[in-house]
Amino acid sequence: MSEMSFTQDSLKTKLGQLECHFTWELKKEDLDLNNLLNRLEEQVELDLGREQGVARTHNSLGFVKFLCGLKEEALSHLLRSEVLINESLKDNCDKTLIVTYGNFAWLNYHMENYTECESYLQRLQKINEKFHTESSSVPEVLGEKGWTFLKFSRKYYDRAKEVFVKALELEPGHGEWNAGYAIALYRTETESSCKVDSPAIKQLRQAIDITPDNDVLRVLLGLKLLLCSKTLMKESEKLVEEALNGSPENPHVMRYVGIFFRDQGSIDRSVALLKKGLESSPNSCFIHHQLALCYKNKKLNLQRERRDTEVVDEARDKIIYHMEKATSLKASFIIAMSELALQYAERGDLYIAEELFEKTFKTATEIKDHLHVVHFHYAQYQQYSTRQEDLAIQHYKESLAIGPHTGEGTRSAQKLMKIAQRRIKNDPNDWKANEIVGLIYQVKGEMWRDNKCHANASSNEEDDEHLKNLDELIMYFQ
Repeated sequence: MSEMSFTQDSLKTKLGQLECHFTWELKKEDLDLNNLLNRLEEQVELDLGREQGVARTHNSLGFVKFLCGLKEEALSHLLRSEVLINESLKDNCDKTLIVTYGNFAWLNYHMENYTECESYLQRLQKINEKFHTESSSVPEVLGEKGWTFLKFSRKYYDRAKEVFVKALELEPGHGEWNAGYAIALYRTETESSCKVDSPAIKQLRQAIDITPDNDVLRVLLGLKLLLCSKTLMKESEKLVEEALNGSPENPHVMRYVGIFFRDQGSIDRSVALLKKGLESSPNSCFIHHQLALCYKNKKLNLQRERRDTEVVDEARDKIIYHMEKATSLKASFIIAMSELALQYAERGDLYIAEELFEKTFKTATEIKDHLHVVHFHYAQYQQYSTRQEDLAIQHYKESLAIGPHTGEGTRSAQKLMKIAQRRIKNDPNDWKANEIVGLIYQVKGEMWRDNKCHANASSNEEDDEHLKNLDELIMYFQ
């Protein structure tokens, strides 16, 4: 083995023991690099004045630029991170520099600057000796790791929770670690598990107590309370108003308050706030998606009111515009992509809709995410645009089977039950309708209580009982 090969192997062994972005198993295939770059660059602008937050973001940008093959740009971001940490923490920056130095070591290794790589490894060794602790047990490292998982991909949210728990075990009262853990819980807690005393709500309250000026947490708590119980409406509204009054220019606050107003039915107020947020973040796929959902609600209201076709079409065009923007900014935005296909179908552009659905199914299968959402939207497309009910049934079943506890799974069950109810009302012996009912009970872990429903109906009383059970089942899913 040559001396150079020996040096490389020796360095690689040491590098593998570091705590930094290069060792946290951040897989390129899990990331939407274009969208991630947009969000991180936007974050740098939003966090101006918060040196440590901006330093962490530059650290992440350095790693993402490396993944994009832009090593010199990656190096400049790491240098900026180091400068900001030194400026903000002065003589107390060693622990906060651990991740940055780890990234420097790895990047220099990949750039074949082995002397520089060794230099950073030596700096890290001195920090470890100074504090007599492993990097994996340093709260500053764990905190940055947790925020990285939260920012990079929803696939890493559970890992973010685990890391923030470890950081809080070491520093229970730390504001940022409490906030990070609260956000991780907020994002991972399902609708079905949302209770007034759920872990997410408890942690949000605790984090707000520790950092009472964090208005983003205040809005998230308001949204979570509204989701789990309408009886908490007044507290939700109070939290949201406090957040908006406290941080009226904070883009994150504006975004989440916009969601709150939309959920409350105040569509115009939501649109105004989101548009204001778009002024400072024009490349935010999140805001474009939320605006599209606002116009979707507006379109549905206009259709219920039987308003002129032109007004409805105008609202639909705005949905399509913002969904197109969202999907162009985030290529893997499956939810937006499949919703966009539905809107094109409703407009009569079935060819475009089919192409979009084909692309969405392929993307969802490749990244193994949101496939139940695509099946649900495709089922709606088949049911209402192409009028192929059997195909719709097939895809509602797929959505329910893949995500029985999700919103789309529940709505698929509702759609299936309404189809079954209509068919059985016309023909109690309809085997496909009865099969649907049995399937849903099986998926939900229940037994079909009337064993005779699959047999021939022998009396009107039996038919009535059958339909009564169907009504009860539909109510169960509402």
